[in-house]
Amino acid sequence: MDLQLNKKTALVTGATAGIGLEIARTLAVEGAEVLITGRARAKLEQAVEDIRASGGKHIRGVLADAATAEGAASIQKEASDIDILVNNLGIYESKPFAEITDADWLSYINVNVMSGVRLSRAYFPGMLKRNWGRIIFISSESALTIPPDMIHYATTKTAQLSISRGLANLTKGTKVTVNSVLPGPTHSEGIVDFLRSVSSEPEAQADKIVAEFFAKHRSSSLLQRMIEPGEIASLVAYLASPLSAATNGAVLRAEGGLVTTIS
Repeated sequence: MDLQLNKKTALVTGATAGIGLEIARTLAVEGAEVLITGRARAKLEQAVEDIRASGGKHIRGVLADAATAEGAASIQKEASDIDILVNNLGIYESKPFAEITDADWLSYINVNVMSGVRLSRAYFPGMLKRNWGRIIFISSESALTIPPDMIHYATTKTAQLSISRGLANLTKGTKVTVNSVLPGPTHSEGIVDFLRSVSSEPEAQADKIVAEFFAKHRSSSLLQRMIEPGEIASLVAYLASPLSAATNGAVLRAEGGLVTTIS
């Protein structure tokens, strides 16, 4: 299927690994001109080369921290206008609520929420003016099913849904859409360390740790396995496409059936 992304410009934050990298790869291979962000030069350059090796011809990186106002300004200098914004940058951890400090809360809000707010604020008006654009927030199933050991993380993911829907309400009668995607537990660079942090046997084999995680912490999952980043990226690429014009203000699940409600 042709997703009609040729000559579309896209920005994907936090795209040097995991979901973000696969989103950027998929968009680039589909013909979009893609800009990715990263804080570490070596990882950023490796991600660009990786995507090029996959057939993504129009890919470049910008060394910037999208979680800061200065970083957002640097990104805007590299790309004053874009057609597709994927707010993917995010951090997560397991931590007892009583141990989550004010600094933790502010850090999570700044990285997971404000990074998307700043860039959406920068690019949304231009999309409306040109009467075409896509903003996609990569949220999480934790936005709807709040893990008791990740309350700060879940709060930021729920906030993303509010921002996304609020922006969508401002697109009425235009060809701009704003949507959110809810991935479930997905293979990523840091996922093994995270799973070990919540495991009863941190030194066990990876497959045993994954099985325990789903049995104890995500028992409602229908997949009962880690999701592959490409499985998220394919949904995001569709949402970024002109073919998804009728999907606006939506929360789309790619969480392996973990969320049990139907609304």
